[in-house]
Amino acid sequence: MTKRKRKLTPAEKAEKKRRQREYMTIFVNGKQKRVKREPTIDGIPVDEFIRRNADPIWLLQNEMYEELHQWEQEQQQEEEQEDYQPEPARDFKKAARLDDDLPF
Repeated sequence: MTKRKRKLTPAEKAEKKRRQREYMTIFVNGKQKRVKREPTIDGIPVDEFIRRNADPIWLLQNEMYEELHQWEQEQQQEEEQEDYQPEPARDFKKAARLDDDLPF
């Protein structure tokens, strides 16, 4: 007969949850290793959060020039998309019918 596994105490459960939040388990050469998780804000990696929410002044103050350059390129692309307006398709038959109604 095997020994029964005991239940974890509330303190042990809390410690286990804390460890799972702080570390993640990976496999290296067939062995499990525990490594620290990448820090996140609202479940998003910190770099991605900064990229989404930072304004150019903050990027400049914190010397994040690469991010600032990317931000400027994104702004230019958005402006080009807004400026581009395709010409409306012309229906020559409809235009000819409209011309027939003109008195001159």
